[in-house]
Amino acid sequence: MSDPTLIDTHCHLTFPQLHDTVTDILERARQAHVSTVITVGTDLNDSQKCIDLAGRHARVFCTVGIHPHQAASAPPDAAQRLANLIKHPHVVAVGETGLDYHYDFSPPKTQQAILHEQLALAEQTQLPVVIHCREAFDDALTILAEHPRVPGAVFHCFTGSHEQAKAVLERGCMLSMTGVVTFARSDELRTVASNVPDDRLMVETDSPYLSPEPVRKQRTNEPANVVHTARLLAKVRGQSFADLARVTTANARTFFKLDTAAQTT
Repeated sequence: MSDPTLIDTHCHLTFPQLHDTVTDILERARQAHVSTVITVGTDLNDSQKCIDLAGRHARVFCTVGIHPHQAASAPPDAAQRLANLIKHPHVVAVGETGLDYHYDFSPPKTQQAILHEQLALAEQTQLPVVIHCREAFDDALTILAEHPRVPGAVFHCFTGSHEQAKAVLERGCMLSMTGVVTFARSDELRTVASNVPDDRLMVETDSPYLSPEPVRKQRTNEPANVVHTARLLAKVRGQSFADLARVTTANARTFFKLDTAAQTT
């Protein structure tokens, strides 16, 4: 029987910490049985870089979007420019978009307006959405509810409470877990993760950030390390690693429609 494979559903291969060694990073991912990687756009320029990178590497897909931190610097025609980028066959989602009230990089009203634009774009293109949400949970869910034709949404790097997880699941969204769930202080998050239904769970690195235990001392995270998060999740959920890998991989393939997306050969 072949070893189970994983999908890193959220990383940033275009970021400086990873970009110059992408070929080596992807080879280490392959050796760790990470079959597919989704590199996530954070603004217009970065989204184009994600498209270019996905076009050069097999088993790499991408998203295009404007992160809430970059909302204030988005040009007036951002939605139209994203619509043009979405036409590329390697694009599998809109985002990373959302709300972040922890930092003061973009005013909340500006973040909300950009989020509305990207959710409308997801409705038009019928692509799922990658949601970044920090200290803005109620507003994010309220705005998401105003776009009922969005075909799917994942709250990436979920670190919220039991109540927040319940609200996300009741909305029909997915939860994606990073290395944060492996941290010593993350007992509540591990309990949350243990109760997520099988068909709503995905895994990610959010690399180059959030290296999981036991490699947390590494300054730069990378897709191969998603295996550590998956093994911890399997343990707290009372599943075999093979079952956890099978479930999360199937969820990612369905959510991002990877079986019908273009692949580089």
